[in-house]
Amino acid sequence: MSGGTVASLPEGLLDEGVWFRVEESGTASAVRRAAERLAADLDMPRNRVADLAIVAAEAAGNLVKHADRGVVLVRAVRNDDQAGVELIAVDSGPGMSDVHRALGDGHSTAGTLGIGLGAILRQASRWDLHSVPGKGTVLAVQVWPAGLPEQLWAAGLTRPLPGETTSGDGYAIREIDGRRQMLLSDGLGHGGLAAAASHEAIRAFRKAPAVPPAQVVEILHRALGHTRGAALAVAEPDPSAGVIRYAGLGNISGTVLAADGSRRGMVSMPGIAGHQRRQVREYDYPLGPGGVVLMHTDGVVDRWTAADYPGLLTHTPEVIAATVLRDAGTRRDDAGVLVARFP
Repeated sequence: MSGGTVASLPEGLLDEGVWFRVEESGTASAVRRAAERLAADLDMPRNRVADLAIVAAEAAGNLVKHADRGVVLVRAVRNDDQAGVELIAVDSGPGMSDVHRALGDGHSTAGTLGIGLGAILRQASRWDLHSVPGKGTVLAVQVWPAGLPEQLWAAGLTRPLPGETTSGDGYAIREIDGRRQMLLSDGLGHGGLAAAASHEAIRAFRKAPAVPPAQVVEILHRALGHTRGAALAVAEPDPSAGVIRYAGLGNISGTVLAADGSRRGMVSMPGIAGHQRRQVREYDYPLGPGGVVLMHTDGVVDRWTAADYPGLLTHTPEVIAATVLRDAGTRRDDAGVLVARFP
């Protein structure tokens, strides 16, 4: 994960965001400046840009003071009416045994004033935090221009291979004619050509008609013929029917996590979208109340269990995705995680 400017990025890359490795105060200042530039690009009002600056400075500053291998993602978040800025701070530090106590002003674990988290929560439009002693902490914070949009039912994160500036993994979610659908794509290889394949998959996904997942995958397969190709999968959660419909090509992993922590894998067919495939097949899996749908690329391994993260599955999709990316993401490939949660 590396730093970078955001002021000149087009909308698609603004939404993917920029990762910063935060190890010293200078990098923490860079996070604040990047957040301010992004807010200005999104035409956020000055008072909310000032609030965001406080949030960014405190979130990054906390990583410098308390964290191990801390990183921050700065990215745009959008709904139909407005755009805001989200920061996701992730560390592998000592974690917190009493999160509620840590949220109160005056509590400190490093001899400081202990006002950082309190300041963040006062300025944020929405926040979520999960911490496990010995594993670390994930904090997701959003600052919106006005009001508080509804929490999205799904969210994802991608991270490029070290040394690359863009990830070949990509994701998208949509609601169309009563269908909720989510796409995760892993462009073949890495770098710009892999990213181009995933961007084409996302473009075609957003334009596709309201058809079942297997038909969407067929549409994406045809759309990617001029690209390097990609592994990809489309899931359609239907909580009212108690099922999730799933179709995939290649090595995208899909899992349904029940509220009790049990898990069930979902099946993708062999192939590369855009180049080679067998018949695309769609499967239905049970999806009960409190269920979580988790999809990831092969840059993430299945070496984690929900039981090791008490309470994680009750948190927002952003926090779940960031936790899995931190602890199960490899350093030898692009990595992408997409999560949907249904209370």
